[in-house]
Amino acid sequence: MNTISNKTYSAKPADIDKKWILVDAEDQPLGRVSSRIATILRGKNKAEFTPHIDTGDNVVVINAEKVALTGKKMTDKTYFRHTGYTGSESFTTATEMLEKDPTSLVTKAVKGMLPKNKLGRKLLTNLRVYAGPVHPHTAQQPEKIEL
Repeated sequence: MNTISNKTYSAKPADIDKKWILVDAEDQPLGRVSSRIATILRGKNKAEFTPHIDTGDNVVVINAEKVALTGKKMTDKTYFRHTGYTGSESFTTATEMLEKDPTSLVTKAVKGMLPKNKLGRKLLTNLRVYAGPVHPHTAQQPEKIEL
């Protein structure tokens, strides 16, 4: 008789062990750091990954204002917004976004790499982005990782 079970493991919300991860974005390319953060938020780096459950960790990003963009992307890359009214399109460059809100570049890049559904919106609440090197999450003892 075969004793090996052929059942697929599906994590339950009570089984998930959420850690806190600290990522320093200083001089890191925006796309590379964002894709790594999105993987951690989604939980794809864990063995117990389950597609329909939040199995990811909490991520704290520091030095978001010092993130790197290669080539001429700082001046040429544009972000599009539309208010819903006719003709009310708005284009913003990466430089303008960094001046107005330094955390928005990283947040927008990670948000675009997460699922476009309820789970993706829930996963984005596990992301905390700070412009400088100081963050208020020292009590959670985040584990610093190198990307």
